[in-house]
Amino acid sequence: MASKLNYSTSLRNAKMDAITTQVGNAGIVKVYDNSAAQPAGPGTAVPGGSILLTTFTCGSPYAPGSSGGVLSPTIPAIVNGVATGTQLWWRQYKSDGTTAVIDGSAGTSGADMNMSGTVVNGQPIQIISWTFTDTNAGH
Repeated sequence: MASKLNYSTSLRNAKMDAITTQVGNAGIVKVYDNSAAQPAGPGTAVPGGSILLTTFTCGSPYAPGSSGGVLSPTIPAIVNGVATGTQLWWRQYKSDGTTAVIDGSAGTSGADMNMSGTVVNGQPIQIISWTFTDTNAGH
């Protein structure tokens, strides 16, 4: 039989708020280009062909409490690109910049993290939307 798990809203919110706890204050987000595919998850090394396009420093706190199973990290300040390319994926690190916590897709629309355009070396770039949603798996 297929799974029909359903979670209370408070449990879904707690699951999402655990991301804020794991990242902590002033987490680092690194955005990579499309030269190599997004790896299987934060426990997998960044592929050798990936080019770092830009780095954001997240807020303190990382995000307000989730609501309805949705966590919306505080949008970091605008930064400049450090390379030119089309963003494909991002990885969230703790403030040490090396302990990976979560990663996801990046683009200009329809991605886990949407940015204001493609990244250009030395030019400003910003995150325009970024949310995580925990949905019920069952019904």
